[in-house]
Amino acid sequence: MTAVSRRVFVAGGAAVLAGGAIYAAGGRNLFYSALTEEKKAAQIDAPTAHRQAVAGEILLVDIRRPDEWSRTGAGEGAMRLDMRREDFVEALRALTGGETAVPVALICARGVRSARLSNRLAKAGFTNIIDVPEGMQGSAAGPGWLKRGLPVVR
Repeated sequence: MTAVSRRVFVAGGAAVLAGGAIYAAGGRNLFYSALTEEKKAAQIDAPTAHRQAVAGEILLVDIRRPDEWSRTGAGEGAMRLDMRREDFVEALRALTGGETAVPVALICARGVRSARLSNRLAKAGFTNIIDVPEGMQGSAAGPGWLKRGLPVVR
């Protein structure tokens, strides 16, 4: 093993150990938290998001890509708005009638993108962002919309 590859191997191992130590600290996934920045959004589970969206209490927005929607459908009651759109914030404002205090719940596949976008929307002036951290596919936060058997629209 060359000196350069040995250094890369040792540095990579140190990074993995550090990530594991961060994860183990306090039983919380601090490594995930570091990746998703500071969370500013409230959180709800998928059944609550479904119930509130269908009742008109929240605006549920599925922020995944169109190919993801075509594979699984979107949750019943959710608006589809691809977070990669350059005009995402403006399009969301149009959906809320320009009101930044409307309760907007974000759902993605596993909760990572929704957490990141929650922070971006808070910086854009939205004051009532809600994250559905288990997402459509499930995560450490819960089994997800699909495994819970909640209705989808294709």
